[in-house]
Amino acid sequence: MSLNNNSFSQNKNYKWWSFFAIGTGLFVSVADVGSVVVVLPSIAEHFSTDLPTTQWVIIGYALTVSALLLPMGRLSDIVGRKKVYLIGYTIFAIGAGLAGFSSNISMLIFARIIMGFGAAMTQGVAMAMHVSAFPKEERGKAVGLILSVVGTGGVAGPAVGGLIVSTLGWQWVFIITAILSVLVITFGKVILDGQLKQNNMENKESFDWLGAGLSSIGLITFMITLSIASKIGWGHPFIGTGFLATAILFSIFIWWEHKVESPMINLGLFKRKIFSFGLSSSFIMFFGMSSVRFLLPFYLQIGLGYTPAQTGLIFVPGSIALALAGTASGALSDKFGWRIFNVSGMIILGSSLLIFSQLTLESHLSLIIFALMLQSVGMGTFNPPNYSSILSVVNERAFGVISGFLNLIRNSANVTGTAIVTAIVTIVMGSKGFQPTLAAITSPDQNGVFSAYMSGMNVALITASSLALLGLILTFAKGSGKLKDPNTNPHIPQNKKA
Repeated sequence: MSLNNNSFSQNKNYKWWSFFAIGTGLFVSVADVGSVVVVLPSIAEHFSTDLPTTQWVIIGYALTVSALLLPMGRLSDIVGRKKVYLIGYTIFAIGAGLAGFSSNISMLIFARIIMGFGAAMTQGVAMAMHVSAFPKEERGKAVGLILSVVGTGGVAGPAVGGLIVSTLGWQWVFIITAILSVLVITFGKVILDGQLKQNNMENKESFDWLGAGLSSIGLITFMITLSIASKIGWGHPFIGTGFLATAILFSIFIWWEHKVESPMINLGLFKRKIFSFGLSSSFIMFFGMSSVRFLLPFYLQIGLGYTPAQTGLIFVPGSIALALAGTASGALSDKFGWRIFNVSGMIILGSSLLIFSQLTLESHLSLIIFALMLQSVGMGTFNPPNYSSILSVVNERAFGVISGFLNLIRNSANVTGTAIVTAIVTIVMGSKGFQPTLAAITSPDQNGVFSAYMSGMNVALITASSLALLGLILTFAKGSGKLKDPNTNPHIPQNKKA
């Protein structure tokens, strides 16, 4: 069967067939991430490695995905999204198979990097294909549906991973992912339409190799610098050098993107409030989310004495709330515009962060679950309409690179949020006379270490809630919420400087 034509693409219900194929792939990808987090201790025990080394199973994957999202999204806009998606999932499946049969930790980390390479080819591309399958007046619904899959995968991943590792062993987490990936590839090959509505190859656009290299190296430099800053100290010469190198690389990237005929991304889009303010508020939203997701497990497990399994269950209602709120707000925003949902979503997020910032060791579990659900409702209410608003000023031929860029914003916000709140917490701990490192938090003992951590957590989450206020201002200022078709192609030379 040809990649460029199939009976499903001619079906009036193609958008739902497309959702099934892409949603299945996204579910497998999201569930894989959650499963790996759960089995990490078992991997460390199996290979007799310390946790910092074992964490590169996650870090290597995340860095690879982040570095390649933008180039792979752009490549899909040029050579075809279905082709890039299927090749990417094939690489992902091969990496998962290698991971399941790894004989040492180095081989496992290498396999995860291969999986990250494949995931980078599928993440943004999948969203671009999914949104393109729906009419423009249903973009909010389309994004909301995908968000429901993300929420479901987020719930299933840790639960399934825990079940597999306790019955079959950690290797089977990857082996089952590889098997499911074969199904995803089959669904994608049979169902998905390989034709872009507008074929970029007709414009003979070329791939910006230098731009891809600059952006990838710059992102890796930035994320590694942030990731290790809290371990070696923000004043260490390596950190300053890392940030300087990042600034230089991105400065060259911006200069080159203005110069090249077929840039990775049209920088002129940033002159539009809907685009630039939408991206900025999205960064703030994920910054707040990652701050809570990183700090709360310390509080729940060390402070309140819950087990890792119980902690996972505490997050489940929030994941369900995310799926339900995302589906509803996405569909409703198509009818009523995006502003009311973006503004209300940011208000809800900020309110949840304020609740989290007031937690104590005497706080009831019901309050914690309520705050998690509130945060998830805020995210679900905000994200689909915001995504829809950003795409409203982008030509459909550039959906691949922009979808990749949106995923990159999320990943960057997660890394930045974790680094910043870690710095705030450790600074507060240091100011109270304790060792400024999270490694000092081992138990809610009587010498005040955990109390210092709680003080730092409160300050960090108040800071995050203050950023949510900035996000609210940006969200309100970006536009009225009326859907408009982009009147320019963001990747042809005459519009490059528009």
